[in-house]
Order: sequence, then C-alpha cells, then structure tokens
Amino acid sequence: MPLKIKGKLYKTAIRPAILYGTEYWAATKRHSTKLHTTEMRMLRWSAGVTRLDKIKNEYVRGSYGITRIVHKLQEKRLRWYGHVVRRPADHMVRVALDIPTTKRGRGRPPATWLTTVQNYLKLNDINAETAQNRLEWRKRTRRADPRGWEKAQTDDESQHLPRMLRYRS
Repeated sequence: MPLKIKGKLYKTAIRPAILYGTEYWAATKRHSTKLHTTEMRMLRWSAGVTRLDKIKNEYVRGSYGITRIVHKLQEKRLRWYGHVVRRPADHMVRVALDIPTTKRGRGRPPATWLTTVQNYLKLNDINAETAQNRLEWRKRTRRADPRGWEKAQTDDESQHLPRMLRYRS
C-alpha cells in the first residue's frame, strides 16, 4: 500500500483515537514526548523503517504527508477554546474558565489547561477576542495538516526522500 494512503488512514483512524479527549487536559512536556514517540514508532513500523536505518523523523513524516502530532494536539485545544469562549458569559463552561485556583503548595505550580491554551495563543500570536469571529479563528488556528499539502507535492519531490522510503511508496 502506498505511503500516502497509509498516511490518510493514519490521519482518519489512528490519530483521532490517540488524541481522543486530549483537548480537555493540560499536557506536560512528558505527555507531548510520549505522544511524539508513539506516533513515530507507528509511522516507522508501517513504513518498514527502523531507527537503525538512520532516516530522520521529518523524512518519515513527510513521506506520509502528515505533521507532528503535537501540532494537531495544539490545534484541537485551540478549537475547543474557541467553542468555550463563544458561549454566553453565564454558561457554566464559560464560568468555569474564571474559577480562581486554590492556594497551592511550594514549588512550581502544575500546568493548567487555561495556562496551556494561553501559551499557545502567545506562541501563535493570536488574540483571545479573535475567537468571536469563527472564520478568522479557524483560519488562524487550523495549521496542522493543511488540505493543500497533497496538491503541492509533485513526483519530483519524492526524489529528495531517502531511497529506502522512495521505493516503499
């Protein structure tokens, strides 16, 4: 089966199962690393490539036509945040955003969902008020796996892939 078809299967069946419910919890760096490792193991296994072949992750991911799972996780969280912010101010989900946290003990405070989303907003230079405009919000937040990727890649670009991946597709 060609790698592009495997990539589409991965995007429609496997990755949604992995990311199910992740937009609701605050992921730490450890969670992101585990998700990335799991994704790369699956992609390498289905491509028939091992780490001993010394093929970079970007090449493996590029041969499938997918982006990093961490970027998709970020996109899902921002999408959910947009839904919450567009709710009326008296809705319980919206009120829950403004509940103050309790006093914490010593040490670094654990990451919360809201601080994680606020970091994503800063990272992508997005204003929270943009969420009120649904079309603008969608344009600014949906960047993982753009639809035009398949159209942009030509057969000539497959020559830049390592030989091992070129002949597997």
